[in-house]
Amino acid sequence: MPWWTPQDHADRRPLLIQRGRLKAAIRAHFEAQQFTEVECGALALSPGNETHLHAFETRFLAPDGADQLLYLHTSPEFAAKKLLTAGEVRIFDFARVFRNRERGRLHAPEFTMLEWYRAHEDYAAVIADSLALVRLAAEVVEAQRFSHRQAQCDPRAQAERLTVAEAFTHFAGIDLLTTLSASGEGDTAALRSRARRGGVDVSDDDDWSDMFSKILTLRVEPRLGLERPCILYEYPVCEAALARVSARDPRVAERFELYVCGVELANGFGELTDPVQQRARFEKEMAKKERVYGKRYPLDESFLAALPHMPPASGVAMGFDRLVMLATGAPNVDAVLWTPLS
Repeated sequence: MPWWTPQDHADRRPLLIQRGRLKAAIRAHFEAQQFTEVECGALALSPGNETHLHAFETRFLAPDGADQLLYLHTSPEFAAKKLLTAGEVRIFDFARVFRNRERGRLHAPEFTMLEWYRAHEDYAAVIADSLALVRLAAEVVEAQRFSHRQAQCDPRAQAERLTVAEAFTHFAGIDLLTTLSASGEGDTAALRSRARRGGVDVSDDDDWSDMFSKILTLRVEPRLGLERPCILYEYPVCEAALARVSARDPRVAERFELYVCGVELANGFGELTDPVQQRARFEKEMAKKERVYGKRYPLDESFLAALPHMPPASGVAMGFDRLVMLATGAPNVDAVLWTPLS
């Protein structure tokens, strides 16, 4: 049934009203902490430089007839970090973002990403922010529990905290750190051997990152955020293209993800500000993208030029539609979008 039929809209409208109430509450929550709401432009010279992110392309036709390829951004991250460089200290954005090749109960090609940054604060602060927003969502919609499919979660419960290595050991029986070099590069043969011993179906063509993603998706993620929220942190450096290396262990980075009801809800970093490291990571990601998909995206040279002047910072991207879906018990993200793609 099309979303614009009166019956379908009437069924979804209570969820959409809750969406608006939650958005207003989050805005007030950030503003009470002296955050400034920003609006990062959606058109970008580079849509992001991660292998499996796919962008929508468009063209800018200048008045003089010049024709320039542009992209709809997959995240406001590059623009937001330029604003930190410009002098902003605490910012948030309810950004409309666009990702191609993504469609399903948890994915829409156009969606709202709530992204925020704290200059001069480490990622423990934005982890606390993320958990506070989960509790706030429960208060706004007056939910005692979040649910998705068969999973349940108490949004007010103290969060479980697991390193990625701990989660792989506990849920997949794989000692992940032994498959990493001293600098955090993956040993493909070592992980393939451990994955097969653990019963994970991996192919000879899979590289370390491919196998990491399969194990995470099949064995780890479905077990996270059940009964209480879960913070999964210290991702391997090779799986954290925009995060700085951990001072505790050079094999891992300051990246975390928040899970509720087995659903990834937020992805955050202690932000990398070294332009040399960042360029090298982007180039590696784009080389793989070209091998796998036959395409690569340009680097945002303005972003790389801004990085050395950017203050130390932490930031998070949270799927706002997913938060609404979990808080209201909606069956999928389309149910909480005003005008989902038909």
